[in-house]
Amino acid sequence: MLTRLSIRNIVLIEALDLVFARGLGVLTGETGAGKSILLDALGLVLGDRAESSLVRSGEDTASVSASFEFAALPAAVALTLDEAGITIEPGEPLIIRRLIKADGGSKAFINDQAASVALLREIAPALVELHGQHDDRGLVNPRGHRLLLDRYAGTDLAALERRYAAWAKAEAQLAEARDAVAAAKADEDLLVAHLAELVALEPQAGEEARLAGIRADMQKGEKLASDLEGLRHIWEGSDSPLAALRVAARKLDRIADQHALLAEALAALDRAVIEASEAEDRLTVAAEALLHDPLELERAETRLFELRAAARKHRCEVDDLPDLMRQMRAQLDAIEGGEAQLDALEAAAREARAEYVALAEAAHAARIEAAARLDSVVAAELAPLKLDAARFRTAVTQLPEERWNASGMSAAEFLIATNPGADFAPLTKIASGGELSRFILALKVALAEQGGAATIIFDEIDRGVGGAVASAIGERLARLAAQEGQLLAVTHSPQVAARGRQHYMIAKASSGMVTKTSVVLLDDEGRRQEIARMLSGAEVTPEARAQADRLLEGV
Repeated sequence: MLTRLSIRNIVLIEALDLVFARGLGVLTGETGAGKSILLDALGLVLGDRAESSLVRSGEDTASVSASFEFAALPAAVALTLDEAGITIEPGEPLIIRRLIKADGGSKAFINDQAASVALLREIAPALVELHGQHDDRGLVNPRGHRLLLDRYAGTDLAALERRYAAWAKAEAQLAEARDAVAAAKADEDLLVAHLAELVALEPQAGEEARLAGIRADMQKGEKLASDLEGLRHIWEGSDSPLAALRVAARKLDRIADQHALLAEALAALDRAVIEASEAEDRLTVAAEALLHDPLELERAETRLFELRAAARKHRCEVDDLPDLMRQMRAQLDAIEGGEAQLDALEAAAREARAEYVALAEAAHAARIEAAARLDSVVAAELAPLKLDAARFRTAVTQLPEERWNASGMSAAEFLIATNPGADFAPLTKIASGGELSRFILALKVALAEQGGAATIIFDEIDRGVGGAVASAIGERLARLAAQEGQLLAVTHSPQVAARGRQHYMIAKASSGMVTKTSVVLLDDEGRRQEIARMLSGAEVTPEARAQADRLLEGV
C-alpha cells in the first residue's frame, strides 16, 4: 500500500510530506484548494506525462516520491522489475521518485535505480487504481473485464493456458512437418533423377587420384615412345654395344692370364658387361611400364571427365560423390518417413485441440454462470447509490476460432443502461462522471474479494449526491477499504468524510503574490471542525458541529 508521498515544487505545493495508513483515508477541502494537484503529483510516479507547467513558478526542478510497502511484493511487479534489472530486497519498501525540469524532460528512479517512464506505467496498475471523472483505466477499461470475471468465477486460467500452449505447440510442429514434406516433395523428382545419374556413374572413393595417376603414366609413355624405340634398336642385335662388350670380354679372357694388367682389364670389362645388362633389363621393364593402350587412355580420360562433371554439377569434390549418394537416399527415405509422421502429428494436434476446447467450453459456461451472479450482486448495490433506474449486465460472448487464445474462447465486457428502455452500452459511454464513479463503486464492492491494486483512489465519487446516498457511498467505501486494505477518497460529502480513519484537509493560502497549497492530517477535533464546515459552509454554526458529532458517532 501507499505509505508516504513527498512533493516538492509542484504547482502550488512548495514542500509536502504525507503519511498514509491502512483503511479509508479521506481528503477534503474547499473547491480549488488543490486536491487535483495531489492526484497529478501521484500520477507522475505512476508514469503520467511530465508537463513543465507542473514545476512551481520560479523553480528549476520539481520532484515527487512515493513509498509503497507490502508483506510481499506483488508478483506482477516483482517479475516486471526483475526483467528490467531492478533489484528490490525482501521486506524493502518500493520507492518511486520522479524528477521534472522546468525546461522539459524528466527522470525516474525506483529505489534509487534509474528506470524508464514506460516501466512506471507498466507496474502502476498493481500499485494504484484511480477512479476519477475522466479516468479510462481500471474497471472502465474493457480489456480487464474478462480477467475480473474469471477471478469472480474461479476460472483455472493456468490450466487453460497450458492446454492452449500444448495445442499451439502441436499445431506448430505439424505445420513445420508439413512445410518440410512439401519442400521435400517439390524436390523429389529432381532428387530421384540426380540419384539415378550417380548410381549409374558408381563413383568410388579415391577413384579420381587413381585414374589421374594412370593417365599421367600413359601420357608419359606416349611422349617417350620414340626415344625408347631408338634405344631399343641400339641395345638389340649382334652389333649392339652390349654384344660388342661381350665379344671383347671373351677374347680378353683367353689372354688375361698372360699379364696382371690384362686380368684387371678383364675384370673391368666384366663389370661393364654386368652394368650394361642391368641397364638393358631396366630399359625393357620401363618400356613395358610406359607402354600405353590409346583406348585405355581414352577410357581413363572419359571416366575422369564424367566424375569431375558430376562433382561440378553438385558443387562438391569428386571424392564426396559417394557420400552425396548416401545423403540423397536418406532424403528420399525422409520424405517417405515424413509423410508417415504427418499422420501422427495430425492426430496429436487434434487431441490437443480437443483437450483445449473441452476446457475452454467449460470456462465459457462458468463465465456465463458467474456473469449472472455478478449482475445480481451489482444490481443490489445500485439502488442505495441512487442508480435504481440503471441496469448492469456482464456480456459474455463466444469468439470465433481464429480469435481463441490462452484465456479461452470468450470475451467479456461490463455494460450498463442508465435509463429505462435505454440500450446497454460500455461503461465508457456514461455521460455523468458521478454515475460512472458510483457504478465502479458498486462493481468494486461486488468484486472486493477478487483483489486489485494495492491502493484504490476515488476522486469525488459523491459528486451531485447527498443525504442517504452519500451515507450509502461512505458505508460502502469503508467496507471496501476494510476488504482491500487501503482506499483514499477525495470528497465533498460530510457523510463520506465521517467514515474515514484518516482525514486530510487540503487548504490554499496566499501571502502577497505567493499562493501555496498545504495538506494537514486532522486530529479528532480538527475532523469535527472540518465536517461541520462541510455541513454549514463558510460559517461553522453550533448546529453544524452537533450534526458533525452525530455523523462521527454513527460510524
